[in-house]
Amino acid sequence: MDIIADLQIHSKHSRATSKNLSFESLEKYGRIKGLGLMGVGDFQHPIHRQEIKENLKEDEYGLLWTKTKFPFMWQTEVSLMFSQDGKRRAVHLLIFAPNGETADQIIEYLGSKGRLDYDGRPIFGITCRDLVKDLKSISDKIEIIPAHCMTPWFGLYGSKSGFDSLKECFQDQSSRIYAIESGMSADPSMLWRFKEDVNIVSFSDAHSHWPWRIGREATIFDLPELEYEGIMNAIRTGKGFKATIETPPAYGKYHWDGHRACNFSCAPEETNKLKGKCPKCGKDLTIGVDFRVEELAKAKHGYKPDNARQFFSLLPLHELIAFSIGSPLASRKTWEIYNALTDAFKSELDILLNIEKAKLARVCDEKLLELITRNRESRVKVKPGYDGTYGEIVLEHEEQKKLF
Repeated sequence: MDIIADLQIHSKHSRATSKNLSFESLEKYGRIKGLGLMGVGDFQHPIHRQEIKENLKEDEYGLLWTKTKFPFMWQTEVSLMFSQDGKRRAVHLLIFAPNGETADQIIEYLGSKGRLDYDGRPIFGITCRDLVKDLKSISDKIEIIPAHCMTPWFGLYGSKSGFDSLKECFQDQSSRIYAIESGMSADPSMLWRFKEDVNIVSFSDAHSHWPWRIGREATIFDLPELEYEGIMNAIRTGKGFKATIETPPAYGKYHWDGHRACNFSCAPEETNKLKGKCPKCGKDLTIGVDFRVEELAKAKHGYKPDNARQFFSLLPLHELIAFSIGSPLASRKTWEIYNALTDAFKSELDILLNIEKAKLARVCDEKLLELITRNRESRVKVKPGYDGTYGEIVLEHEEQKKLF
């Protein structure tokens, strides 16, 4: 059976997250989105740990279930800030636990390294290598995956404080890292070029429960049963790992280089001409993912390894609706159209991936139908995001006349 999983979620106890985040809201919109499994987020935070205990029940396979039978997995994210090889490093890592007992052992370990109560994504002065070694000594079933691996400030390969390879980062523990998470500003076709021997997963890093956030990136598994070990075995070996759902890299907040304060962005070629400086103020540009990929790539554009998994490049349905009617993402008008579509069909992801055009045409107008079709075929142009700013849908003049 296909399981669409979003395993990078935050709780309301993390900074810059919605205070309305709850298991109830995540389940409601997770079902509408088309998800079949989500991470609990921030399981080491003491208040959230209590909320997990009060709202979810663990089964014999290590998964947690709501009273209305929606599954979650033990998951958290930590921020490591440390010095290595004479440089300041900062890397975000996802941590997965096979059951509550192991999660509590992880909590005890993290608590010995610093405070757990001030933020759902706590900061520790531990190297990536030491964290992996220490957690694997608790249980080899614990999984550690570098999150949004290309983002400048906290990605494994980030331009500001990252590394040039898994080996450089994790040293003698690198063989215990089986996957990296692509993040919104990169996709597998970019990361394949590094020729790192790992699988590439994709999750949303959601800071709210809204459907334009959760499940915007996800991983599809084809497994006979839903259980922790089956999911992690698929991530480690590729067996049962079917595909990923990615946003177009240009939609991400760090795809191009730029300086948000000056409203300036540019492609890598222009960055080289500018010698990495903002032409408006002279300060350093934030070097984005597109530039960094070219720095690290060992293979040319178009390289695809033999074990490459399929991926779908999709913008969230709310983005398409809002653009088609010229209305904000969360406006009443956008919601009305979204609700009409998701009431008529199985889920948002089913609409974006599978529903025939003739059936969609019964519910949505011609403009939106064209955008959904273009989205499915990766033909929606996006002005690249940069320096913390999301990318935006744009149309050429002739396309604008045709659609609008």
